[in-house]
Amino acid sequence: MTFGQSISTCFSKYCTFTGRASRSEYWWWFLFTFIIGCLFGIPSGITAVHESAGSGLPVISYIVSAILFLPSLGVLMRRLHDTGKSGWWWLIGFIPVLGTIVLIIFLCHLRRYLLQRS
Repeated sequence: MTFGQSISTCFSKYCTFTGRASRSEYWWWFLFTFIIGCLFGIPSGITAVHESAGSGLPVISYIVSAILFLPSLGVLMRRLHDTGKSGWWWLIGFIPVLGTIVLIIFLCHLRRYLLQRS
């Protein structure tokens, strides 16, 4: 799956929490949301530091985050389903450090490749 196909798929499955998402679909979407977050978050942070209360950038950043939240959660759950896990495993990411590491391992689904190479 390409970058554009991934974005298109994730927006077309906006609130779909069932099914499966390939590794490329998830990681391309992750890259897209990271880039968008940087594009809106960095200027928003700069204006907050300079205390320009008239700037609408923080509000735009919040709106963009809200728009991207549900498709991000959906593709995360579909990716976990693809690895054979329940979608509820996304909650493990709230455990500091260890939970995040475990979730990344689940999302990469490296176990299958490690076993095949043995």
